Amino acid sequence: MKKICTKTFVLVLILAFAIQSCTQNSKQGTTQESQSDSTNAVSTDTIASTADTNPENIQLTDKKVKFLWREKKYNQEVKADVSSLVLNEDYIKTISDPERAVLGLIATFVGNECAWDGEAKEDRSNLKCKILWALDLGYQCSSKQMDFLRQWFRAEPKILEELKNCPTTPDGATIQDTFDEINLEVKGNQILVSFKANGINLRDATSWNWTEDHTYELRGDELFLINKKVSEKKQSKISVGEN
Repeated sequence: MKKICTKTFVLVLILAFAIQSCTQNSKQGTTQESQSDSTNAVSTDTIASTADTNPENIQLTDKKVKFLWREKKYNQEVKADVSSLVLNEDYIKTISDPERAVLGLIATFVGNECAWDGEAKEDRSNLKCKILWALDLGYQCSSKQMDFLRQWFRAEPKILEELKNCPTTPDGATIQDTFDEINLEVKGNQILVSFKANGINLRDATSWNWTEDHTYELRGDELFLINKKVSEKKQSKISVGEN
């Protein structure tokens, strides 16, 4: 009986998110040689692509990319079309490490189809999230992900502090957020990211949506947050039927 209730709850949540996402969509139209001086070597705990990076030669290419969007896909379990996340796989094949870091950072704090890889471990170390997995950053809050982000944002104390509170919220949670759209633009040494997201609280039958615009600047082999704009969250009531 418990398993049936749990499955029913998750299916209800999937449908609720699909309804919310559809509503929102209608409303809002190199590896380099390592330095020979061992005192300057990067710790082997960091991801290899960062450890091998020569700060003198990191160059970004100007571009505008839609990184994430939603499409309706038929879900066999719920026997209905469900709004699902879609990633720009072609872009991911050629993505630079600074861009991976920026997208990996924002994906840390907003849900992106996260699910336990098998049974949930006691330490919650096997949460597989769509964006992080596609960016080769491992499980949510893993040392692989955290080391990579801390290396790139090592001069940003506020971001480093936020990473200490890395959340592990799987799909099916009573309260959670998710992306609707992520766009990225590179102009010179700046990376601009804008996204739309929505959230849901099944306990209170409420939902919300908001947008964010971030500007990051690449200086050598470090990233700095230059500007961050977060819109006011618009809340509304939702109806979730009971089976």
